[in-house]
Amino acid sequence: MDILIAGGGLAGLTAAIHLLKSGFPVTIIEKNTYPQHKVCGEYISNEVLPYLEWLGLAIDSAAASRIQNFQISTIEGKCLNAKLPLGGFGISRYVLDALLYEHALAHGCQFIHETVTDITFNADEFQVSLGNKQIISARLVIGAYGKRDALDQKLSRAFIQKKSPWLAVKAHYQGPFPDDLVALHNFEGGYCGVSKVEDNRINICYLVDYASFKRYKSIPEHRMQVLYKNEHLRTIFENSRMLFDQPLVISQISFDPKNAVSQHVLMIGDTAGLIHPLCGNGMAMAIHSAKLCAESVISYLEGKTGSRKKMEAQYERSWKRNFNKRLSIGKIISRILSRKQLSTRLLRILIKFPALLQALIKQTHGKPIMAK
Repeated sequence: MDILIAGGGLAGLTAAIHLLKSGFPVTIIEKNTYPQHKVCGEYISNEVLPYLEWLGLAIDSAAASRIQNFQISTIEGKCLNAKLPLGGFGISRYVLDALLYEHALAHGCQFIHETVTDITFNADEFQVSLGNKQIISARLVIGAYGKRDALDQKLSRAFIQKKSPWLAVKAHYQGPFPDDLVALHNFEGGYCGVSKVEDNRINICYLVDYASFKRYKSIPEHRMQVLYKNEHLRTIFENSRMLFDQPLVISQISFDPKNAVSQHVLMIGDTAGLIHPLCGNGMAMAIHSAKLCAESVISYLEGKTGSRKKMEAQYERSWKRNFNKRLSIGKIISRILSRKQLSTRLLRILIKFPALLQALIKQTHGKPIMAK
């Protein structure tokens, strides 16, 4: 086969639809079935709406919440509000991934529900090993398997050798919260994103340093002892009812630099690089990266790029041009907000000069993107 995508999440499905729409058959290897809840902020900047419309996705049909306002608070609860330059929408991965899956199926995408255990490249061809011992040959492989996977070890990716201190917790809630707001509330050792998704649900997803978290016996205890010190978070949690049996938790989230191409595999979404959730734009970046990758692949398969090496270099340049600055700014903001005194000083400056907050938001968001 020509194109195989390892991973059928947001980025993998988006890339598949783009390639299928352009006339190229695609097979996705995805271990899970749809729909599935995932740990995610579930806010998407409107920068990707023109592209999603080109793909033929009707976001309005999913009853996504429309978000126009942003709120940020320090550990002590000092708060600042701003308008989002482009606005955005809130939609759960449970709904969005299933919508993309059905759209990919309608375009002829082939799905194999298995685990990818290894990817090797030899003589200009990939051999992809699956958990059921099947081996599939492919001309091109796109990696869209998420933040961290055993495949990263197989592909000798540098970041996987280093332990990451970050733990993420997510659940949906029912309760009072503005429909048009995405909020970022800081607490000691981390920060928490809150926004509405479809069906009037509130998505609460927070990132915490494990060294800070492990001092407590459980998620509820940590929440009450640490998150509740921010009055905004305390009010939200005390007035909301969790709709999950238990929160979803993932660990070892790495924000270290990753290569957009590893062992000739083209990486997209979180597999290529992860922006700090405080920037609120990881989903839009995943969608955009899928677009960039699909365009590079199409150019190569149509004979416009030349060699595989040139295609890989073209994609890497495109990825860095679009995302490196955002990732760097996200790290800087994260370091500031994780320090109590620095975050308080920053907020005082932003209150005095509110235009600076608008500028920071623009630095972590892109311009509206269109398919070529």
